[in-house]
Order: sequence, then structure tokens, then C-alpha cells
Amino acid sequence: MRAASGRDVPGIVALVRELAAFEALEHEVQLTPERLNAALFGERPAVEAVVAELDGRLVAYALYFTNFSSFLGLPGLYLEDLYVQPAQRGAGLGEALLRHLAGVAVARGYGRFEWTVLDWNVDAQRFYRRLGADVLPDWRVCRVTGDALGVLAVPQARTAG
Repeated sequence: MRAASGRDVPGIVALVRELAAFEALEHEVQLTPERLNAALFGERPAVEAVVAELDGRLVAYALYFTNFSSFLGLPGLYLEDLYVQPAQRGAGLGEALLRHLAGVAVARGYGRFEWTVLDWNVDAQRFYRRLGADVLPDWRVCRVTGDALGVLAVPQARTAG
């Protein structure tokens, strides 16, 4: 396991596409190597990545970034993606990636390490619980994208009531 470099970008994009296929969300992937390269290594990096290789081939990755907890008053580490190719699952790569990222959070003095998991992915939920994670039942992800994001960004005229 190591920090991603520019030469890993095409491989990470390919793994993101595999993850999307696993989640039946291929239609949502707009990631390109150029976009990922800018997000990882551009003027204002938005995300970091670690990768795992087997025989010189990328087989797993984790994308993460810093967020902030207003309740704790501390930054946190947010895991956007954790993906291990199916043939490599059970070999400890997912656990190694999570332990590595927990270590990053601790070393940086962050107050938490969090991520989301799909409600139907009970194997992942079991795995995360085994490593000490709480799967929070009361929280739901809210998301605004595409045209709806543009509409939300435009101030609306107020009507007199």
C-alpha cells in the first residue's frame, strides 16, 4: 500500500468504474483521468488516494479528503471510496487500507474518520462493524447534483404573503 502517484490515475479511474458497476451506478460515472489528476495533484487538491498493488497491477484504492466536525471543533477524515477487486477480497487489503487511513486521521489530530455504506451492502456493513465502526441508523445522505444544483445556487425571488 502506498500513496497514489500520477502514474496511478488511469488505474484508479478503471477501479472507480468497477466500483460503479458493483453498485449498479455505471451511468453516474463522469470521472476522467484528467479530472482525477486535477483533483489529486492540481493547484488545489480536493482529494487524496492510497492504492494497493499485486504483481504491479492496482487491485484496490481508497479516496479520502478532510472534512470538519462543528460539534468536535476538529477536522475529520472522510472516506469517499474504498474498493478492493473481488478476486482480492478476503486477503486483508480493505482492512489494511482502513487501518492506514485511521492512522492518517490520528497522526493529523483529526476527531473522526467516517464514510457511508449502501443499505443493501450488508457484507460491507458487517466488515466495518468488525473493525469497530458504528453504522449510524438515523442519518441519511442528502445530495443535490446536476440541474437541481444550478437551481439551488440561484437566489429565488421572494413573494409577499
